[in-house]
Amino acid sequence: MDNDEILVGLDIGTTKIAAVVGKKDEYGNLNIVGVGHAPSQGLRRGVVINIEKTVQSIQSAVEQAELMCGHKVSTVYAGIAGDHIRSMDSKGVIAVSGKDHIISEEDVKRVINAARAIALPMDREILHVLHQEFIVDDQDGIKNPVQMAGVRLEAEVHIITAAAASAQNIVNCIDAAGYDVADIVLEPYASSLAVLDDDERDLGVAIMDIGGGTTDIAIFFDGSIRHTSVIGLGGQHVTNDLSQGLRTSMDQAEDIKKKYGIAMQSLLEKDELIKVPGVGGRAPREISRSVISAIIQPRMEEMFQLSLREMERCNVFDTLAAGIVLTGGASLLVGTAELAEQVMGMPVKIGLPLVSGGLVETVRSPIYATGVGLLYYALKHGPKDRSGHKGNFEWILERLRDIFDNLFG
Repeated sequence: MDNDEILVGLDIGTTKIAAVVGKKDEYGNLNIVGVGHAPSQGLRRGVVINIEKTVQSIQSAVEQAELMCGHKVSTVYAGIAGDHIRSMDSKGVIAVSGKDHIISEEDVKRVINAARAIALPMDREILHVLHQEFIVDDQDGIKNPVQMAGVRLEAEVHIITAAAASAQNIVNCIDAAGYDVADIVLEPYASSLAVLDDDERDLGVAIMDIGGGTTDIAIFFDGSIRHTSVIGLGGQHVTNDLSQGLRTSMDQAEDIKKKYGIAMQSLLEKDELIKVPGVGGRAPREISRSVISAIIQPRMEEMFQLSLREMERCNVFDTLAAGIVLTGGASLLVGTAELAEQVMGMPVKIGLPLVSGGLVETVRSPIYATGVGLLYYALKHGPKDRSGHKGNFEWILERLRDIFDNLFG
């Protein structure tokens, strides 16, 4: 890509929509040049439920970022999450057909295509096919087999799928807002590009992106992604518990959570009384911080227990030497890392986006992990042609055309 080319990551979340604008400097580093965010009112648990409100939020966030960076935005890389996301492992095998049986880039493409040839329901589409390792003539653990000699090439891949309608609705909202979609990227995968380093991926690490409506999980080991899943709990559920328990509005509950909330009661050094506004003209009441924490902690514990149960399904869970990295807006709640460490029995840290230039201080927050990660994805992969998001039927037709071309072309 050109050094002057503007890249835009659009994190479309349940509680907020964030736009992060960046460009590559002369040294190849990512510079953040603009940031914008707006409340998200048209989504529930990562899924669009109101097109009009989502379009307005996208326009507001991107326009803020445009004002900050002084550039007009035309194309965005969009994040997708939600409990409609599914993942599976698959394997492909081919015979190496080149001269002297030297593996070429074309062989790698063929074996990955063979691995992605899975039966999918018509209402689902493939988001990513992420290779884990290659096997050449029974020699496993190979990351890049190009130029190696062998007669048989296998690929083990991790396939991530989404509900086709949910993905299409996100594209429709961005189109209606006046922008083109370069690619759709799974949000925890994008976040991992921003907050994890190579050592963590090699040692074994789990990233938990705690958003408003869902908690998205991705597990890495030996440099590759091994497991992805989504838990239908997020920061909004904590806010809802506070709203019910304190008998106040969701907006007031969110404000109280951010200012006075603590995820682990035992970390509360000094109790104090907080004034809670009443609803419908009722007089405000005074509630102690310990009561607020007593409402928050059980929900956070449930979130971590469900996440732990989900992570234990991954066969490399016991080897996660680098522990767990928390990101997303809800990870900013005081005591979250300490509670997660206690519940999950592993070292836990808060993940901050790794950026070197531009608006570093502005985006050094878990809130912007996905937005910054989308920019790293754009730098690494570039825009994808729409075949990357074709439904299963269209993809099968395309493969049949390739086969006929090879046979009769």
